[in-house]
Amino acid sequence: MNIKPIRPKRISDQVFEQIRELIYKGIFKPGQQIPPERELAISMAVSRTSVRNAINKLVTLGLLEHRQGQGTFVSSPEGHRGNVLAIAMATEDATLDDLLEVRMGLECNAAYLAAKRANDNDLLAMQKSLAEMENDMSTDEKIGSESDAAFHMAVIFATKNPVLIHLMRNFYDFLFIGIKKNLSHMYENRDALMAVLGHHKAMLDHIRNRQPEKAHEAMREHILYVQEYFHRR
Repeated sequence: MNIKPIRPKRISDQVFEQIRELIYKGIFKPGQQIPPERELAISMAVSRTSVRNAINKLVTLGLLEHRQGQGTFVSSPEGHRGNVLAIAMATEDATLDDLLEVRMGLECNAAYLAAKRANDNDLLAMQKSLAEMENDMSTDEKIGSESDAAFHMAVIFATKNPVLIHLMRNFYDFLFIGIKKNLSHMYENRDALMAVLGHHKAMLDHIRNRQPEKAHEAMREHILYVQEYFHRR
């Protein structure tokens, strides 16, 4: 039998996973500066070396970027010149419909799974993003693309499916740019923004109440609404 000894995870790997989760969930947003190594080390009760190793790994993966004399920042999807999905979107090789068709398959299934598996932390992440969307509406009469994308990523993370999480993280450039493109045209239509906000509230309610089929349908209605909105333009 090919049985191998179980080895505990290295501290730096645990730090890496925690920071990566904060990025996935949108707690650390694109363009935002993360706390310095010293603060992270104190907060996590680990050495600065462990934090540094984790950050370097995240930089290598393209999730973080060092800026000379400024600090470390969460990479902005629109700045990922090497990402083939972002390039395709920027050069119009892929249409908004193409994007939404893929989101339909991935995110409806994610909402279904999230309603079965979401824990309290996942629900808090969704609620936080929703609260940010509502605050945006009350102050600026628009919804920030970062908080919208963060809500969707929180749903993905709640699936507890590492393949889906990894896939959607690689798809995140497309998701972020697509949401931003969608909302840039909706800024002048308060009714449309209120509808979008209502869709997210319904998704959260169904996920919180453990209603997989209804969560799936709420996500489907949301994506269909966005498709139909732009077809009417």
